[in-house]
Amino acid sequence: MIVTNLDQSNAWQAVLKCDGTRLRYLMTAALLWLEQHVEQINALNVFPVPDGDTGTNMLLTLRAAVAAIVHDERTAIGEIAAKLAHGALHGSRGNSGTVLSQLLSGIAEALRGAAELDAPLMARAFQRAVEVAYATFPRPVEGTILTVARAISAAVTQAAAHTSDLRQLFLIGLESGRQALAETPRLLPILAQAGVVDSGGQGLIVIMEGMARLFAEPSSTPLAMPAALSAESLEAAFALSEEAGADGFGYDVQYMLYGENLDVDAIRAAISAMGSSPIVVGTPDAVKVHVHVSDPNVPLAYGEALGRLSDVVIENMQAQSDAYRATRLAAARRTSIAVISVAYGEGIAQVFRDLGAQLLSGGQSMNPSVGEFLEAMRSADATQIILLPNNPNVILTAQQAAKLAERELNCSAAVIPTRSLPQGIAAMIAWQAEGDLEAICAAMAQAAARVRSGEITAATREVHWEGLHIQSGQLIGLLDDQIVCAGTSLGQILLDLLAQAQAEAYEVITLYYGAPIAAAAAEAAAELVRRRYPEQEVTLLRGGQPYYHFIIGIE
Repeated sequence: MIVTNLDQSNAWQAVLKCDGTRLRYLMTAALLWLEQHVEQINALNVFPVPDGDTGTNMLLTLRAAVAAIVHDERTAIGEIAAKLAHGALHGSRGNSGTVLSQLLSGIAEALRGAAELDAPLMARAFQRAVEVAYATFPRPVEGTILTVARAISAAVTQAAAHTSDLRQLFLIGLESGRQALAETPRLLPILAQAGVVDSGGQGLIVIMEGMARLFAEPSSTPLAMPAALSAESLEAAFALSEEAGADGFGYDVQYMLYGENLDVDAIRAAISAMGSSPIVVGTPDAVKVHVHVSDPNVPLAYGEALGRLSDVVIENMQAQSDAYRATRLAAARRTSIAVISVAYGEGIAQVFRDLGAQLLSGGQSMNPSVGEFLEAMRSADATQIILLPNNPNVILTAQQAAKLAERELNCSAAVIPTRSLPQGIAAMIAWQAEGDLEAICAAMAQAAARVRSGEITAATREVHWEGLHIQSGQLIGLLDDQIVCAGTSLGQILLDLLAQAQAEAYEVITLYYGAPIAAAAAEAAAELVRRRYPEQEVTLLRGGQPYYHFIIGIE
């Protein structure tokens, strides 16, 4: 059994102390509760685009954190907190997951060497968590998860001067966090305009609510384990981390499924029943599937029955991993400075390969973790590595991985903070395999900064934005991460976006068309651009990306 000794009569005897065993229970409860609310958190996307993944990133980060402690039966809270933070750091994904990992790292720092937690130590742990999380950002923005965490810490610190009751402290902090979350739209106007609260802050509140479910009303056992959190339910929650079976670790299967009126919830349920580590996200037109199974034919046959498969990846996680790594090692040894780039879409991925980058799959709705960055760097077997995140939600994760590279991999890693695939491609064009790392990074960063990036996709909900009344399903154009136009005509949206970018002042316009449109429609739209901008070099390439009709580079 993963969780043992859950005798409700004696599991929680005192509200004045919390040890490592109880911390395991609390974090497991948080994970279970977050799993039930992940889609609600994902829906709190500022822009109505199909890439809301805050909840998914926090879930995968917390899952990695709790998986690191679930078998550890040591009772010292400092030791458990340290393993929890280590698991979170290596499993962190996206900005929200990275901040969560930093909060847990701060708690672990405060609890180092402690056997038990009391009220003063809880206050110090919350204070240190906020300090570490804020230090992650050069210019912290209020109205985010940081604000919510700070409000929780302040309330707990103030209350700790008047009570030693951990239950009361925790619930006071939670209530203060809820109030701070409600205030995030006032602090961050972009949230008010979108009509949402901060998604990362909401995720943190959900995590605390899951823990609070273990804090019952005052009784002889004030921290009694609710019946819903039985040993069996806790065991089931960690079936996802029990991947090795009699036949080894099985197969990692990933693919994009394209079709019409796809039922994402039904697909998620079916895939989850097939194996472990299921991740199913998408829209009625395109669904990303990831699962670990003993027989890869099962999820493939299921997907083929529903629609068209693309970007199919099948890895034997034991036997084939050695061959995969050997291939990467051979390629890396030909250069002294390797580049690992995050990319998605088979056409765009091939562009990066042709330019010399080694790829790490990910991007919208599937942000790679710190651990996956480290594994990619380990496979590169280079002493100097450049990371291209190509997504604003991946930059922090890449930076965390780069910090760990010297200690864990004995190599130097630098991050070019590219925010889009076109910026990443421009950076790769400036890359050199030999030379001074700092100078090469500077040249790549300058090349990326010269690029403006556009995207065209379908709105996932109705929203009023900067004078635009956008209907669900309507096409929207984003320029450098901001919505600038909306409409029903793909060609007109493309022209409107380029006009907003003042494309006539640039030399090259590159259009990467994605899975939502056919090649003929993409060519027709590109021809409109060529007629409107006869002095510019207009290139149309198949990107193959899901969700986005066009990804556009203007340079």
